[in-house]
Amino acid sequence: MTTQPAPIVVGYDGSTGSQRALRWATDEAVRTMAPLRIVEAFEIVIVTRPSPGHVVPLEAVRTAREKGLSAVAEGIRLHHPELTVETALVGGAAPKVLIEAAEDARLVVLGSRGLGGWSGLLVGSVAVQVTTHAVCPVLVVPHDSPPHAQHHHDDVVVGVDGSKSSAKAIEFAFDQAEARHTRVVAVHAWTSPYLTYADGDSMLQFDEEKVREESRLLVAESVAGAAADHPDVDWTTELVSGSAGQALLRRSETAGLMVVGSRGRGGFSGLLLGSVSQTVLHHTRCPIAIVR
Repeated sequence: MTTQPAPIVVGYDGSTGSQRALRWATDEAVRTMAPLRIVEAFEIVIVTRPSPGHVVPLEAVRTAREKGLSAVAEGIRLHHPELTVETALVGGAAPKVLIEAAEDARLVVLGSRGLGGWSGLLVGSVAVQVTTHAVCPVLVVPHDSPPHAQHHHDDVVVGVDGSKSSAKAIEFAFDQAEARHTRVVAVHAWTSPYLTYADGDSMLQFDEEKVREESRLLVAESVAGAAADHPDVDWTTELVSGSAGQALLRRSETAGLMVVGSRGRGGFSGLLLGSVSQTVLHHTRCPIAIVR
């Protein structure tokens, strides 16, 4: 008996951000021959003050939303008749609905902000909550990224720190780079432990060349398995002294995709999303995948 592959889930609410996420998810579903599941949360909002005009019955609203989702799915089927497209209008708050939808998914794709987001926020609360709690990788498409950024042959940048989460991010990055016919840039950062006095004396002895060589070896060892599994993918290393989050953000300005683990080596064990992944999620200029 053939087992159906896990679906690509995309959160949809009709916003510009969710439409960009839908395009990204559709391309990924076509590439991986996975079903595409379009999920919309149907959340009831109660308004206490009187509303002018007639009241639309709740069931009529649900029916209209279901028809809207069906129309979106049918448009995708027309362009990709080989693709299995499912829709789900699920009652409940969007974060809870999407986190539950992620339980059997291979990837969840979201826009950075939906219809309910405050205009000044770079990443909405739904994206933050889903990336924090989903059990599968989550890819967030920034609201101000180019509509078809996923088609650019720009680098796939991945943060490397030797952690288990980073190892999974590297696998994901190489898989994406192979599909995009582009290269992987493995970024590793360290902080120099210099503590200096006014007279210039250093409190700690620190050999930066030695640390750089150790960093190079760490990246090489971390990437070796994925590189062997994807022999046609070129990759390069970027070693940076300083903040890992800032290094990745600078790289996101020209990257096609950023990939990070959910928690690195320096994270507190109780945290579901580390400080570096949070920093990049909130400020990246390109789509970002958070892998756990």
